[in-house]
Amino acid sequence: MNIDGNVYKQIMLSAANSLDNNKERINELNVFPVPDGDTGINMSMTMSPLREEAPSLPFALGECSRAIASLMLRSARGNSGVILALFFRGVSKGFEGLESAGKDEILSAFKKGVEEAYKSIQNPTEGTILTVMRECAEGAADCEDVLGLFEKLECLAKATLADTPNLLPVLKQANVVDAGGAGFVAILEGINEALRNRPVELKDTQRKNGADFSLFDEADIEYPYCTECIVDKSEGYKGEDMATSFREFVMQAGNSAVFVDDFDIIKVHVHTKDPGKVISKALEYGVLHSVKIENMRLQHSRLSGGAGELSQDEGKAEKEKEKKEDTIAPPEKKYGFVAVTMGEGIRSTFEGLGADSFVYGGQTMNPSTEQILNAIRVTPSEIVYIFPNNSNICMVAKQAAGLCEEKKAVVIPSKSVPQGLAAMLAFNADAAEDENTKCMNDAMSSVKTLEMTFAAHDSAFDGKLISKGQLLGLVEHKVRYVSDDRKQSMECLAEHMRDSSYVTVFYGSDINEDEASEMLELLENKLGNDIEVTMLKGGQPLYYYVISVE
Repeated sequence: MNIDGNVYKQIMLSAANSLDNNKERINELNVFPVPDGDTGINMSMTMSPLREEAPSLPFALGECSRAIASLMLRSARGNSGVILALFFRGVSKGFEGLESAGKDEILSAFKKGVEEAYKSIQNPTEGTILTVMRECAEGAADCEDVLGLFEKLECLAKATLADTPNLLPVLKQANVVDAGGAGFVAILEGINEALRNRPVELKDTQRKNGADFSLFDEADIEYPYCTECIVDKSEGYKGEDMATSFREFVMQAGNSAVFVDDFDIIKVHVHTKDPGKVISKALEYGVLHSVKIENMRLQHSRLSGGAGELSQDEGKAEKEKEKKEDTIAPPEKKYGFVAVTMGEGIRSTFEGLGADSFVYGGQTMNPSTEQILNAIRVTPSEIVYIFPNNSNICMVAKQAAGLCEEKKAVVIPSKSVPQGLAAMLAFNADAAEDENTKCMNDAMSSVKTLEMTFAAHDSAFDGKLISKGQLLGLVEHKVRYVSDDRKQSMECLAEHMRDSSYVTVFYGSDINEDEASEMLELLENKLGNDIEVTMLKGGQPLYYYVISVE
């Protein structure tokens, strides 16, 4: 048995469905209980375009695998998504020029995939998805046929996954296996099911039809953000009309609101002034399956017209041409900036420092490579600096920068909002590119990031029992304090602000002005007059406070 392009397409579709069906289980394997547990979602969304594009994929294995790798690279989200996309890009290089492949060519291609994935990480950590990929590719030799090869790959991947806690102490502390590795196992399970002529189908919850959001009017700009999301309900909210309070919230959040409260999912569409509040509220009811936010004030509708009709192929080519022309801004200056942000207040702060383009994203909502690439293209400058502002977005930003052919894109690898702001403050419009890049990178080390959020799931970490919903105080993204009271949590975090000159606090969408004023008074009393404390409305979801300490 050999695999050609058509078979490869079918097994990859089955793999994508298997991954999607298991994404919530994979999310729950994330080590840290902070609400960043989106490994399953990121990997699933990286593969999801295969379902839409499958009918147009070529039949030759080499061409089909290359097309799939390109789709995945552009839709990749988060570090796990980028690693997965690069793995399959390596696989496609192994299949280059082939009409079909047998077991030897497939195993060789898998090894190329492992090489490509490892190259993407400067200091690879063993006990992660990389280890699972490598161990199964290296151990799957002497198989009789293609089916036997994939069965052995799956068996080895599962054994390696089970051993990841012994390779990575942080996994053993949390009593979990690696989430990315679990996603890769789900992919191999989907492939094997397809090879046995029983391909994995999406669960019914994924196939249900809902409102066609494209029918709604987007002309009213009183509420500028067209916000859509799909929520996979948690167990406590399953059943029809189990999210009535969320419905009431959405109906009051703006206009053009549509709310579908199905048995397993919630679909939301609303035009609002603050999308962060809607998304934050949605997370109370389950796991985000998809999110789409558009600034309607920045959209330009193109009028259709002209005599005659284009053929299907000509029409598709014309649309691609128009899309490219519409999204590439000619340079009006030397330097421009793209910032990944969540929350209107944080966005406004970056805008005040000169940011040109914005990508909505952050915790649990990592943007795709394509979204960042489009933001680079619409930035009217010769050189575009990109601020990911999240460690899980840095790899995606680098992939987007590498794909941009129209202008030079440089990633400043900011892992938090405070780092991104510190970097932008260090920018000098009169300096050369290399000098600016160095200064901005250096500036990030001068700022400390503190955060207050909540536990997304029960966890046992570093000797602490953490219950879902408890408050977490983070210092440089590491859990340092667990409490049940935001005031107590802020008092603990204040101990890490003493050796500083400036403290800037962004309060989130769940914090009202009265509490923000009380927290400001608390910090001023604890820190004294020598430290300047500024309290700003960030509007970010999930994180009650994001604090910059300089």
